[in-house]
Amino acid sequence: MMWAGAPPSPPQLRQIKETIRRPATLRRMTHPDPAQSDRAAVFRAEGVTRVYRTGAVAVHALRGVDLRLDEAEMVVLLGASGSGKSTLMNILGALDPPTEGRVFFRDRDLTRASDRQLTAFRRDHVGFVFQFYNLVPSLTARENVALVTEIARDPMTPEEALARVNIDHRMDHFPAELSGGEQQRVAIARAIAKRPEVLLCDEPTGALDSTTGVQVLEALAQVNADLGTATVLITHNADIQRIADRVVVLADGRVVRDEVNTERIAPSEVSW
Repeated sequence: MMWAGAPPSPPQLRQIKETIRRPATLRRMTHPDPAQSDRAAVFRAEGVTRVYRTGAVAVHALRGVDLRLDEAEMVVLLGASGSGKSTLMNILGALDPPTEGRVFFRDRDLTRASDRQLTAFRRDHVGFVFQFYNLVPSLTARENVALVTEIARDPMTPEEALARVNIDHRMDHFPAELSGGEQQRVAIARAIAKRPEVLLCDEPTGALDSTTGVQVLEALAQVNADLGTATVLITHNADIQRIADRVVVLADGRVVRDEVNTERIAPSEVSW
């Protein structure tokens, strides 16, 4: 459902909510091996390294990482602090360049793109969700989402985006009036409002308790299921990997495990 101009009517918002709350899409499901899938690759990282230098000291954050992310796939990046998870996500999102290697978004080589092209790539194709919500405190939830919809090419309305994550009933509240989980859902609504092909989430539940963390995971899983947004989710919680199509484990800047989940569980079943 799309609305180009006027906000959705109350019946349309109810229809969105009914779609969002379908429990069947989040129950146990089996998924084919991406290697056997006919889905196109959204991201391909080939031999990616990242070296940070502080004086004479070289810190190797990534050491030759290969990774593929397919359309509509949810991948969890798992690993200890310092394993390279956030560095890899920042490189995929064109926030940070690799030292060596190549990163492709579909058939575009991001490592050869100009700064202007990378800015357009981030604006048009990628949504970011971080641990700390980065909402503008002087703007309401609706106005925070509108910051994105006013510059996107084919956005949802703020009302539709907020309804997608079941927070539209708080759209006229300021961040200080919202709980942590509610603020994070507003941040997710802001990220998906431009209809990105990829959603990159860095510890989105890291600052939340179990109840609100589950609500945020449910919102992310529903966006992935209903909109087909390829999703990368960084977490320290090993049990969260069970909601994903695939789990990629990093250690010391290398991929040490890349496995398909033959079964997915609902976010409500995650152990905190």
